[in-house]
Amino acid sequence: MAYTINRVFPGATLAEIDERTRNALADAGFGVLTEIDVKATMKKKLDVDMPGYHILGACNPRMAHQAIGMEPRVGAMLPCNVILRETDDGIEVSAIDPVASMQAIDNADLLDVAGQVRDMLAGAVKAI
Repeated sequence: MAYTINRVFPGATLAEIDERTRNALADAGFGVLTEIDVKATMKKKLDVDMPGYHILGACNPRMAHQAIGMEPRVGAMLPCNVILRETDDGIEVSAIDPVASMQAIDNADLLDVAGQVRDMLAGAVKAI
């Protein structure tokens, strides 16, 4: 099973796709709670260079509240991470597939919620 929802943007810049991704996530009801510039972190901590790589922690509060109500420890698997990375083919956006990540939890109702979130994230990635 694939664990991410992916799309590549040839010829785009990381900054452009970052802005478009944030807008698409917002339009789909997600806020960005966390941001990690992995490239800058690796340079600072390890003095290594790598292509641009950002991790955005996206959350839809309504869906998160619903999931936490069903499984209080599910917060260990939140928020939904979306990565933006520079590749030879362009900027790749990869959003976690919540259904894949929730397979570890034996709760059919939670999987239904994860399916709704997956559809919302897939719509956001398509809208970038």
